[in-house]
Amino acid sequence: MRDAPSLADTAAIMTAGGALLARMKALGVDYIFANSGTDFPPIIEGLAEAEAKGVPLPQALVMPYESAAMGMAHGYYLATGRTQAVMAHTNVGLANCAIGAINAATEHIPMLLFSGRTPTTEKGRLGARTVPIGWGQEMRDQTALVREACKWDYELRVPEQVVEITDRALAIAESTPRGPVYVSLPREVLCETCPTNDLDAPRTMAPAVAGIEDERLRAAVALLSDAENPVIIAQRGAGGERGFAALQSIAADWGIPVCQYWAVRLALPLDHPMAAASDPAPLLEQADVVLVIDSLAPWSPDIHSLKPGCKVIQLGQDPLYSRFPVRNFRCDVALTGEVEEGLVKLRAALADENTLSKERIVRRRDRHARTNAGARAETIARAEAGEGAPMTKDWVSLCLSRAIEGRDASVFSELGCPMAPMTLDHPKAWYQEPHSGGLGWSFPAALGMQLADRNRLIVATMGDGSYMFSNPVACHQIAEALDLPVLVVIVNNAEWGAVRHSVLGIYPDGYASRTNTMPLTGLSPVPDFAKVAEASRAFSRTVKDGSALSGIFAEALDHIDTNRTLALIDVHVRP
Repeated sequence: MRDAPSLADTAAIMTAGGALLARMKALGVDYIFANSGTDFPPIIEGLAEAEAKGVPLPQALVMPYESAAMGMAHGYYLATGRTQAVMAHTNVGLANCAIGAINAATEHIPMLLFSGRTPTTEKGRLGARTVPIGWGQEMRDQTALVREACKWDYELRVPEQVVEITDRALAIAESTPRGPVYVSLPREVLCETCPTNDLDAPRTMAPAVAGIEDERLRAAVALLSDAENPVIIAQRGAGGERGFAALQSIAADWGIPVCQYWAVRLALPLDHPMAAASDPAPLLEQADVVLVIDSLAPWSPDIHSLKPGCKVIQLGQDPLYSRFPVRNFRCDVALTGEVEEGLVKLRAALADENTLSKERIVRRRDRHARTNAGARAETIARAEAGEGAPMTKDWVSLCLSRAIEGRDASVFSELGCPMAPMTLDHPKAWYQEPHSGGLGWSFPAALGMQLADRNRLIVATMGDGSYMFSNPVACHQIAEALDLPVLVVIVNNAEWGAVRHSVLGIYPDGYASRTNTMPLTGLSPVPDFAKVAEASRAFSRTVKDGSALSGIFAEALDHIDTNRTLALIDVHVRP
C-alpha cells in the first residue's frame, strides 16, 4: 500500500482552515468534535481541499450540540490519554462549550477548544460578513466566555501562524497541570492561504511536565514511615495501571487505609482490605499523617477536623490547586508531578525504610482490614435490603455491579448509581461527575470513551435531571450515527436529589424538611425517557420493581452484545 503523500508533495499552499486541520493531525489529534455554523465555510472548504489533495486529517464528527462535543473529547482523553479538539460556532457555540471547559479544567483534562470569530470586516475581503448574524454575534471580548476555565487563549491573527500557534496550544494544554486551551478563529484569516511545507513537521514545542523532587519525596517517606496512624485520601485515581498497583502495595505493605472520599476515579479496588469507607471522619480523628492524592477537597473542614499536630502530604499535578481562590487545606509536604510517577517513586522509597516494626504494621493492617470488611458487608446488606418497589439507588448499583462482573467495563456516574455497593477493581472502572458540577457530562463522556475503545462495555448512569441536562436527543443521535453501544441507566427519583440533600444538610429541622414537597426540587411529571431512546431506535425499558432489575440488565447487555446499539434502562427509585 502506498503511503499517504506528505504535504511537501501537494500544492505549496492551502487555505488556513485546511492547514489548521492538517497540523492537528500531524500532532496526533484523532478527532475534531464539531458543531458548525456560518463561520465554518473555510473549515469545510479546508476539509474538502485536504481530501482532494490526499492530506491526512483528523476525523471531523458532526456534533448536534456543543456540550456533547466537550463531553466526548473529555471521555476520549480518559480512554486514551490523547488530547482532542472541539470546534464551535462563534460566541453562541462557545457559550455552550463553557460548562464542558469548566469540567475539563477542574479535572485537569487537556483539550484544544476552537471557535469561529464573527468577521470583523463588512466588505472587500474574502470571508467578510454576509448575513445579519455576522453583526449579531460580534462581542468585545468573546474569549471571556471561557477564559477563566482555560489555561491559555489566543486569536489567530495571520495564516502563517497556524503551525506555531497549534503547537503552542497543544504543548500548554498538556503541560502540568493539564487543562483546556482556547483559540478563536476569525473567518477572514481562515479564508486566506498559507504555505504547507511545515504542516507535517515534528512538533516544535514539548509540554512542560513537573517531576517529583527527591528532597520532598524523602520528607514524605520520613513522615509516613514514622506515623502511628497514617491515612491516605484519594479522589482522582492513581494515574494509571502502574500507579494503581503501587498504591495497592503501599496500602497493604504499610497497613494504611485508603479513603476514596467523593471519588472521581478509582484509586484502589473497593474490596481491597485497605479500602476504607467513604466517610473520612473516623480516620481523620486518629490520623497523625495524611497522604492526599490528587484531591480537590480531601475532606470538608466544616464537618471534618484534623487531629492536632497531624501532618499532611499533598501529591498531584498541582497539589495546591492554584486555580481555585479558596482552598485552605494543610500542606506540610507538596509532591508536584504526575500522580502515577509519584506513587511508583513513593512505593520504591518506602520499601527501603525499616523504621517501623513488622509487628506494628501487621497489627495496624489487621485492625483496618477488620473494620473495612465490616463496613463493606454493611454496605452490601443495606443495598440488598433496597430491592422493593420502588427500589433504592444502592440496589440499582449492586445489580449493575453484578451484571457487569467479569467484563472489561467502565462506569460513568453522574448523580446516578453510587460507587460504594459496587465491586470495582481496575483504574478505568469508575468515573464520577466532575466536582465543578457541570451537569450533562456522563452521557457524552461515555460516548467519547466508547468511540475510543469499541470493545469495552461503557455504562453511563445518571439521575433523571442529569439525563435531561445532557440534551439526550442529541446524544442518542450521536450514538446511533457513530454506532456507539453504550448502556444508559437512569436512576429516576423525579427530583433534584442532590439539592434536596443539600437543604437537609444545612437545615435538618427547617421548614423545608417538614414539607411534603420541597420547593424547587421536584421534577414531576418526568418524561417517558424510554420513548426518547426509542426515537433513535435504541433498546429501552422502564423498571419500577427491583426484583425485575437483574433480568432487565441481562437483557440489555445481551442486546448490546448481539446488536451493538445503545440500550437504555429507566429505573424508578425511592426519593
